[in-house]
Amino acid sequence: MKAFAQLFSSLDETNKTNEKVRVLKEYFSSVSDADKIHTLALFTGRKPKRQINSTFVKVWAIEMAKIPQWLFEESYSVVGDLGETIALLLPKNLSSQDKSLTTWIAEINALSKLNEEEKKSWLTNSWAQMDQQERFVFNKILTGSFRVGVSQSLIIKALSEISGLSSQVLTHRIMGNWDPDSFSYTQLMQEEDGSEDTSRPYPFYLAYAIQETSDQSKSAEEMEQILGNPNDWQAEWKWDGIRAQAIIRNGEVYIWTRGEELSTEKFPELHPFLLSLPDGTVLDGEAICFADNCPLPFNVLQTRIGRKNLTKKILADSPMAFIAYDCLEYQGEDIRSFPLKERRAILENMHEKSTHKDIFRLSPVVNFDSWQDLYQLRLRSREENAEGFMLKKLDSAYLVGRKKGDWWKWKVDPLSVDAVMIYAQKGHGRRADLYTDYTFAVWDQGKLVPFAKAYSGLTDKEINQVDYFVKRNTLEKFGPVRTVKPALVFEIGFEGINKSNRHKSGVALRFPRILKWRKDKKIEEADTLEMLQNLII
Repeated sequence: MKAFAQLFSSLDETNKTNEKVRVLKEYFSSVSDADKIHTLALFTGRKPKRQINSTFVKVWAIEMAKIPQWLFEESYSVVGDLGETIALLLPKNLSSQDKSLTTWIAEINALSKLNEEEKKSWLTNSWAQMDQQERFVFNKILTGSFRVGVSQSLIIKALSEISGLSSQVLTHRIMGNWDPDSFSYTQLMQEEDGSEDTSRPYPFYLAYAIQETSDQSKSAEEMEQILGNPNDWQAEWKWDGIRAQAIIRNGEVYIWTRGEELSTEKFPELHPFLLSLPDGTVLDGEAICFADNCPLPFNVLQTRIGRKNLTKKILADSPMAFIAYDCLEYQGEDIRSFPLKERRAILENMHEKSTHKDIFRLSPVVNFDSWQDLYQLRLRSREENAEGFMLKKLDSAYLVGRKKGDWWKWKVDPLSVDAVMIYAQKGHGRRADLYTDYTFAVWDQGKLVPFAKAYSGLTDKEINQVDYFVKRNTLEKFGPVRTVKPALVFEIGFEGINKSNRHKSGVALRFPRILKWRKDKKIEEADTLEMLQNLII
């Protein structure tokens, strides 16, 4: 664990890409193969199942630290992170035992067989064997809150430089439903991929965003400069569903979301069309709710996300379809290197022969003669229940990750509202001592009604200024939350809005974020709840 804790610290202390890659290479070259694969699992979101309730962890830490609960709570509100608070408050260790990362994870997994007293004894003994930094990282793993400031692409880059294997091959190998206890580092690094995992998806190709401009003519001119001749490009609507790969191999159906979640059973309506496709087919597209020949808002899809049991009512209220826009594998052959226009022809041929066209839908190609024409069409995005356009070069291959040049997303401008900040809470990590999470309100019959939370969009300088204001204008405290004097107005952007019975305001926003600090506006000039409700389609 010492080596892993040091890796975590080293990555956290630098924001230089080359330095992070160097640290990763040094670590992977010095630890056991078992620790390598468990590290990769943690860094790609495959965390051990949480075996001890956070309340127990907190209570046992208070006992071991021999401090009153109020002092722990006050410390927690300042630090903002449970794992770090415990690591700081526990007494210095009396002994040291450098168990490997693999050993600690095995012990965490084995906790399911222990009773409460046995778990307490194990945890307090474990804490007593570690220094402060080890405890911090250990606590993050134990509580299921482990995150590290390094992208998957950097990890792949480090492993690629160590092994000599291409980043594309390694990225593909770590996709899918693998377990660090059954998938070895040797398998990951072997020259030929002998894996029999027929469920494995391909790495998703991600598009770069085209920056918005409010000047219509300028926007068209900039599109010409960025992309060149419009005849070289294919335009499609950008759908607001769940990006997914639909797979049929060896007669088995698999549906993977972009977040690498195997979600086959969540979309039973999609199985019949997949079973009718040629075996060895992988489609890239959007799982989306569809009714009356029209895509439905994302909040309809949300009703089934996270549900363990799909009742007849949920299935009836959120009918699914799959809007396909690419074919990655056909009859068992990886065709990602084919030009888009050839992959599209194969996709269209499959769709033409399908008897499930109500569920298996093609993402229609949008015809346009100039970037000016497309700009005008883009203004109709919300009428089409879309977020804007996807632009893909006709001769482009299907690449891995976010590659600049051949795929772009040209999203419609976000909806926005001017709102007043009324609550603030401290952030996490390097911002644990700053108020960075805010709750915003709009006017309703002379009162400020909260309607959204947001924590992104401000510069570091602005965050410090808001933090200074919060600390000097706190009206009440509710645990980590501060009620602040209504005085600051912000422009809040969002992608969509729907009715909600779970919120006091009666509305729920999709992807709210701060667009601008409106220092030019008084709180009386903020918008109203009625204005928000009028945006609901």
